[in-house]
Amino acid sequence: MNLDKLPIGRFAVIRSVNGNSTLRLRLLDMGLIPGTKVSVHKVAPMGDPIEISVRGYELTIRKDDAALIELNEEA
Repeated sequence: MNLDKLPIGRFAVIRSVNGNSTLRLRLLDMGLIPGTKVSVHKVAPMGDPIEISVRGYELTIRKDDAALIELNEEA
């Protein structure tokens, strides 16, 4: 599953971050590192952007960028 498909309120762990090198580095710099627990907090009315909780703070990213982040769902 990718982050753009994670339902609101469910937690998952980042498995990998894809994309071109510049975008990938920007996402990693924001704390979206493999092994990090993440959840979707809010979604804009039209579905883009999405607000996520990661490492104790809220972060808003575009849905296209979220689609580049692969997750392992928590049980």
